[in-house]
Amino acid sequence: MEQVKKKDIMYDVEDVPKLGHWLTLSLQHLFAMFGATVLVPFLVGLSPAVALISSGLGTLAYLLITKGKIPAYLGSSFAFISPIIAAKASSGPGSAMIGCFVAGLVYGLVALIIYKAGLNWLMNILPPVVVGPVIMVIGLSLAPTAVNMAMYINPNTDNQIYSITNITIALITLIVTIIGNIYFKGFFGLIPILIGITVGYICSIIAGIVNFEPIREANWFEIPEFMVPFATYTPTFSWGVIAIMVPVAIVTLSEHIGHQMVLSKVVGRNFLEKPGLHRSIAGDGAGIMIGSIIGGPPLTSYGENIGVLTMTKAFSVYIIGGAAVTAIIFGFVGKISAVISSIPSAVMGGISILLFGIIASSGLRMLVDNKIDFDKKRNLMIASVILVLGIGGAFLKLSDEVSLSGMALSAIVGILLNLILPGREKVSGDMFEN
Repeated sequence: MEQVKKKDIMYDVEDVPKLGHWLTLSLQHLFAMFGATVLVPFLVGLSPAVALISSGLGTLAYLLITKGKIPAYLGSSFAFISPIIAAKASSGPGSAMIGCFVAGLVYGLVALIIYKAGLNWLMNILPPVVVGPVIMVIGLSLAPTAVNMAMYINPNTDNQIYSITNITIALITLIVTIIGNIYFKGFFGLIPILIGITVGYICSIIAGIVNFEPIREANWFEIPEFMVPFATYTPTFSWGVIAIMVPVAIVTLSEHIGHQMVLSKVVGRNFLEKPGLHRSIAGDGAGIMIGSIIGGPPLTSYGENIGVLTMTKAFSVYIIGGAAVTAIIFGFVGKISAVISSIPSAVMGGISILLFGIIASSGLRMLVDNKIDFDKKRNLMIASVILVLGIGGAFLKLSDEVSLSGMALSAIVGILLNLILPGREKVSGDMFEN
């Protein structure tokens, strides 16, 4: 593991920062994750305020389970957008939350197996030739959602109305975010999503499509719309929802491992060994379960916050904890929640065009980085079948209640093809030593 020079480190993992530094550095992490974290609940019809609270609680649980050794922030996961929408449509929001809870349990089970049996078995089931195309499916299957939000008034209804105002605002939001990603430096280079949303929101105000009435009526302190089982709804178990959620959880584990490898390189410590990947995965799973209990989306470690660590060289878990506590506080500020809810769909559509494309491109990048050889027929067959099944929306109806569709079906078929087709290369433990 490449070591970071001690003199370059502002605060090491266990260091307690000075109060002034603590506040400003924690706010940087909050702003870095804010745009993406509130976008997910906006898209799936959950409360952005609850998403902020669940990300804060999930992060604190993660820090506790990893014994304060890994400075990672957990925010809303884009991989679960389509599954949550599908689960809500088929069985209601309560069942969707139960499905998310089971996804967290899957993380816990995998963490236990890794603790007992090591990591190679998982990477042999989920090699890059399977995970890369599945990640591409996640991004590309969301493309119609992004385009509809950018183009139409009432994008999620049958009464869609094309609007030149909406598409103009979406394009302005998109362009500003692209410029921010490429040209902004320092802290501003880490928050292009937040800047893009802000500029798009200002343009929406000028265009007269922002409704300020809910903001005026909102209280400064307000209890968000929590969804708590047995309190606000009676949970129902659906095998159909489980079939939608579990394959996603299995695939996102590889994303988690990738983030841990990058984070290890940035901080100069091997987090896969100490405190161990099993603790990191268990912490992420606990965060997902905590979020689902209060009505928040599943969580994942955020690359944006790894970027903040890279820029500041302030690796203290106390700073991450401070960001988590601040996110929880923000969740109870009614005015903030009202402002988020007032953001026009055109603005979120402009952001989503870029973000969903980046998800798809990251799947392609995984194939390139791992030098997947498409001259080998097995690789070509696996990737081709995954892409068409996933993007085409194929489904397999197993019973009146259970069906596998889209990304879930394509992931399972990809895993089976990888295990069955001849010429499979076993993953060596050496690939994790860098």
